[in-house]
Amino acid sequence: MVYIFLAEGYEELEAVAPIDVMRRAGIPVKIVGMSLQPSGRNNIRIVPDMTIDEFDPKSDDMTMIMLPGGMLAVKSLEVSKKVQAVIDIAMASNKYIAAICAAPIILGRKGLLQGKRATSYPGLENELTGHIPSDEPVVVDGNIITSIGAGTATRFGLKLVEILCGKAKADKIKDDICLKI
Repeated sequence: MVYIFLAEGYEELEAVAPIDVMRRAGIPVKIVGMSLQPSGRNNIRIVPDMTIDEFDPKSDDMTMIMLPGGMLAVKSLEVSKKVQAVIDIAMASNKYIAAICAAPIILGRKGLLQGKRATSYPGLENELTGHIPSDEPVVVDGNIITSIGAGTATRFGLKLVEILCGKAKADKIKDDICLKI
């Protein structure tokens, strides 16, 4: 199961594009809201599958967590003790942790990017403590996947599909949605 965490001000493309391509691949995805119906940066509301209070950070079915960007949302995710706990659990059990745009700063501030290749929204690189900078749109280093921003959200989602289901499945979806990269 992939758990995606949404807080007020999340960047809609960075949440919806990966959710869409993962669900096309048949990957079970659950949206965890920091509120009952978080509003995105452009006032698009998504009804989550569960709230953060209903989420069990020790869930045995977790294969990946994903953190979309949007600076307001990232600040809320970063101060949440429950989100911090799930990041710690994912890291300790070598589960995948995916973060896009501003969200990699949460990982950087926790020291999880030390010696790892990573990327983020331009200008936030100083927050990725100890990382090895990369200008690639999507970067995978071990169990950490990072991406630049809204413009790379579909590629980011396809990389998550590739990691969980294989390159052939990701390529099929890329062809099905007519993505030319």
